Amino acid sequence: MNMPLKLVKIGNSTGVVLPKELLTRLRVELGDTLYATETPEGVRLTASNTDFEAKMKLAEQIMRDDRDILHVLAK
Repeated sequence: MNMPLKLVKIGNSTGVVLPKELLTRLRVELGDTLYATETPEGVRLTASNTDFEAKMKLAEQIMRDDRDILHVLAK
């Protein structure tokens, strides 16, 4: 997908207008948060925080691997 995005002035800041089609593809609406991540190819725009997801996957792995230890510590 190659879609031009228009920059607009919002007070003292600059904003970008996201077309309805893009909002639908991202499954977001007014008030939601988007995350911009720098990649070797450019900037990636997502509706999920990839850093948080990576940390949660690591935490889930630790909880699975150390289930017995965590159970004892929880007492």
